[in-house]
Parts: sequence; C-alpha cells; structure tokens
Amino acid sequence: RYYCISGEAQVALILAFSCTVVGNFLVVLSISYFKQLQSPTNSFVLSLAVADCLVGLLVMPFSMIRTVEGCWYFGSLFCRLHSSLDVMLCTASIFHLSCIAFDRYYAVCNPLVYSLKMSNSHVALLIAICWTVPMLISFGPIMLDLHVADVDIFIPSDLCVFLVSRVYAVMASLVAFYLPMAIMLVAYWKIFKAAKRQAKQISAMESQMAAGVGKDSSKKKRHRNTMKREGKAAKTLGIIMGVFLIFWMPFFTVNIVDPFIEYTTEGVVWDVFLWLGYINSSLNPFLYGFFNRCFRRAFLMFLSCKVCLPEISCSPPLVIEAAQNPPLLVTLASEEPSERPLELFAGAGVDHWVDAAVEVSQPKDKLKHRFRWF
Repeated sequence: RYYCISGEAQVALILAFSCTVVGNFLVVLSISYFKQLQSPTNSFVLSLAVADCLVGLLVMPFSMIRTVEGCWYFGSLFCRLHSSLDVMLCTASIFHLSCIAFDRYYAVCNPLVYSLKMSNSHVALLIAICWTVPMLISFGPIMLDLHVADVDIFIPSDLCVFLVSRVYAVMASLVAFYLPMAIMLVAYWKIFKAAKRQAKQISAMESQMAAGVGKDSSKKKRHRNTMKREGKAAKTLGIIMGVFLIFWMPFFTVNIVDPFIEYTTEGVVWDVFLWLGYINSSLNPFLYGFFNRCFRRAFLMFLSCKVCLPEISCSPPLVIEAAQNPPLLVTLASEEPSERPLELFAGAGVDHWVDAAVEVSQPKDKLKHRFRWF
C-alpha cells in the first residue's frame, strides 16, 4: 500500500464502527422489548439491525485494522472467513432494504391485500431468504476458492486481498446489489405515485370539510397543501434511495469493472468505497428507526433508564391507507369524538395496525376501517 491513514481518518473509522454497533443494538433492543414495535414491517427492521450490528461486530474491526496497518495479521484461513462474513452480512443488509421497500409497496399501493401478502409466515420466509441467499453466494464460493481469479499475481502472505474472477464479480454484484436496487427503485417509484395521487384526494377532502364549516377552500390553498404532502413523500423516499445508492453504488461498480481492467484499481479507491458501504450500516438505524416517532420514544426511555415501563405512547396522526372516491369525511368513534383531516405519509417505518370504528359522511353509517399509526 502506498498511502497513509491520517489520525482524523482513524477517528472517523472508529466512530463509524461505534455508531453501527450502538445504533443497531438500540433498534434490536427496542423492537424486542416493546410490543408496540413488534409488527411485520418491523420484523424486517429487526433482522436488518441484526445484520448491520454483526457487520459492526464481526467485519468492521478487522477491516479497520487492515486499513490502518496496511497488512493482515490473522492468517489466510481467517482472511477467507472474514471475506465470507463481509460478503454475507453486507448482502443480507441490502436484501433486507429491498424487503422493506416491498413491504411498503403493498402497504401503500395494495392495502386491501397487505395482511394476506405480509402474513407472519410470508415475512418469516422473506427474512429466511435474506439470510440464506447471501450465505450461499459467500461462504460456499469463497471457502472453496471457487471465486478466485485465474491470474498470475503475487500476493504477499501478510495481505488479505480479495481478487475474484470476472464471472463471480458480475454474478455476485447482480445478486447482492443490482437486483435489490431494481426492486427498491420500482417499489419506491410506485409508492411515490400513490402518495402523489392520495395527497390530491386528501386535499379535496380537506376542501370539502373546510367548506362545510365556512372556512376558506381556495384552489391556491388546496394546491399548496397538495404540494406540501407530495414534497414530504418525495423527500423521504429520495433520502432512502439516495443514501443507499450513494454509499453502495461506487463499490459495486468498481467490483464489476476491476476484473476487466486486470485488477489495476488503486488500494485507496477500494478502501474508500468499501468503507462507504460499511457506513450505510451505520445510517440504517437513522433511516429506518430514528425517523419513527415510536422508535425515538423507545430510545429515550432506554437512555433515561425508564425501561421498567412496558409500553410507549406514540400519540400519532391518523393515516388512512386507501383513499376513497369520492373522499369521505371520517370521525373516530371514541369516548371523546373529534374530527380532523387525515394525513398520508409514505416514507418512514410503520409501527402497527389498529382497528377503529369510524363514522363516514357518505353513506351515513358506521364502518370498520383499518388505520396505521406512525
């Protein structure tokens, strides 16, 4: 290696490692402890946090030593084991992100079949796939040396260099990154279109409510409210996809290209792009946990030593999954009835379903609807 790691860079690596372990451990602890957070969607978030936490515990420390010291102290067998864990856990993390996108697609775009498509058995099957496929493309080929490139390059015994064949580089990258990326792009694009459509319907419903009580319902105000909702959904979905692409696209691009340019990519490029991918595991708790109201309150309870309380209060806005046409005026049937506009949010994590009896204006009777608390 022909470059040195500065003190600031070493501190950044330690900080990334610490955030990965602590952040994901808090997510695991919160979902395991609080029943309000135990839902099909959060089952994916829990499994994702386990994968990312293992990246921080089993992969990042040894990669950090290799990056800082410029050599490998742990022998050739552990080099292959570490490489297998690296590929498996990072791929498992990416697979979970695509499953979360798939889950949200059904929740927002096909809410009537959500409980059928995302039953406990289906969720368990998807989580099993998220762990099994990465294991098959990592431990099998790497431990059996099926991934090794057929090149005449001398590699010193004190280095842990991961040179792969062209076939393995292309196939592994397609399975581990490009296929999940395609699923996420399609799912979030459909979610955004559904959010845009429902935002307009909700704006029309608000204008009817405002007209009923004599308030201003001008086109300008409705347009402003619609744009606000569309902007919120676009911003959230953009952050999720943007972070994923920014932190993983460089590595998998180089991973495919490098075997075709005779492995001439500089070591510093590999290290920078690899650590960008690791940092994605540090950011996942923020994207899929900390942005959620219930998760934030759970974290605060742990940090303030109030974990003896078995429940958390989310006090959320109400979210209607399937917008009606024509729009319905909805009132919760509770001890203290109140009317308020319904809000759609197609971005951050989902906590749980609740069944609520509602009274609608068209027709005038009571129905059962399923709502989501955020």
